Amino acid sequence: MGFLDKVLGRTTTTEEEKTMSKLNIGIILGSTRQGRLSPQVGEWVQSVANQRGDANYEIVDIADFKLPLLGEVDATPQATAWNEKLASLDGFVFIVQEYNHSITASLKNALDYARDAWNNKAAGIVSYGSVGGARAAEHLRGILGELSVADVRVHPALSLFTDFENGTVFKPADLHLTNVNGMLDQVVAWSGALKVLR
Repeated sequence: MGFLDKVLGRTTTTEEEKTMSKLNIGIILGSTRQGRLSPQVGEWVQSVANQRGDANYEIVDIADFKLPLLGEVDATPQATAWNEKLASLDGFVFIVQEYNHSITASLKNALDYARDAWNNKAAGIVSYGSVGGARAAEHLRGILGELSVADVRVHPALSLFTDFENGTVFKPADLHLTNVNGMLDQVVAWSGALKVLR
């Protein structure tokens, strides 16, 4: 509510004002390869999140930023756009797939392209793989700690065997809804608490 509203005694806020006052949470797709599954998972997480109405959720696809391997070439325009996007967000949900017991090279590269834009924010992890992507998620937690990102405890882990039809079409079991909402509860709460440090 603005100053004029207070003077005029108005107590209601517009939908636009409500949207602007909410936290901004980026759902980061952690893979750039052709045929990747992360867009399906990210869209599902966003659809669940949007039903909550407690934050502004948007998909952030690292493929859109075309970040070259860090240090190979001058990537000032790409790095600037990437850092500006991260700076506009209050928290994150990482969609993480397991490659050789860890995260993808493209996600690690994107993480390394920023520092301050990550600091004092919260993150949740939704992973998938043959063992639910658990090993990739644990590797990501260590990296996030170094970047001063507080990763939350609740961790939806999706199986390539039971949550993807023929390994290609995402059909999550209903039980994952509880974990996704629990994870989002923590991301929103921690993102709000950490905002005072920035």
